[in-house]
Amino acid sequence: MALAVLNIHERTIPGSADAVGRMIDTLGSAGDGIWPQERWPALKLDRPLQVGAVGGHGPIRYRVESYEPGRRIRFRFLSPEGFVGTHGFDVEDAGEGATKLRHVIGMRTVGMAVLNWSLVIRPLHDALLEDALDKVEGAFRSVGPPRAWSRWVVFLRWLVRKSGGNRRHE
Repeated sequence: MALAVLNIHERTIPGSADAVGRMIDTLGSAGDGIWPQERWPALKLDRPLQVGAVGGHGPIRYRVESYEPGRRIRFRFLSPEGFVGTHGFDVEDAGEGATKLRHVIGMRTVGMAVLNWSLVIRPLHDALLEDALDKVEGAFRSVGPPRAWSRWVVFLRWLVRKSGGNRRHE
């Protein structure tokens, strides 16, 4: 059993491509301007952001496959088992001082990863990415209080905490 996955989250940010791109360059650092580590397990890397760096967040592990500072980063999944593909951020000038920030997962899920992605990881990923885009947008304008998660996401987060699932890579 396999499932092709194309998952895209994007937001037009009211800031220059250079300013938003500089935020990409902070991924995995102490001053990470993108990752919503205030609400989610931090994205950690084994060295500064560069091709070959290995890390992840929670139970998701990956390696930096390509990196164009200020413009694009791609990570190759190492785990969970059955996640075959990449995810990453792209920065694109949207004109008039705005920038499109996009996160794309392009992968195949194989075996039990089909269910893992569909029932658990996708809802958590979608909530995390919207929080990340809110964080970036909030660096350029007021975005209000943190968004509410769905009941399913709240339940999954509770379940993961109860099982100690986030401690493996924190």
